[in-house]
Amino acid sequence: MAYDVELADRIRELIEPGPDLTEKKMFGGLAFLIGGNMAVAASRQGGLLARVDPEQSDELLANDFVETMVMGGRSMRGWLRVADEALASDEALHEWVERSVDYARSLPAKK
Repeated sequence: MAYDVELADRIRELIEPGPDLTEKKMFGGLAFLIGGNMAVAASRQGGLLARVDPEQSDELLANDFVETMVMGGRSMRGWLRVADEALASDEALHEWVERSVDYARSLPAKK
């Protein structure tokens, strides 16, 4: 399954363009990177991959349709999978995108 192009377009509309923003196909989805750090992605499995402050992970997992991202059998603290059901409204998507972009911007840029 390919990533949701409509979701990718919605994400693109919410992220302020700038020289530090890049888009890259990763893991079968479309990732949006800030300073080389992945912030969010339209996942090939549906929904959104959101990078968040690991200290906020447990609190955010209390939301419906949110789970820890698992890669290679390992739970990835600070990486969340947000199901489509939690992204129906533009406001809900905006909150996830803003949270992820803010966190990615707090990280040192990769060279």
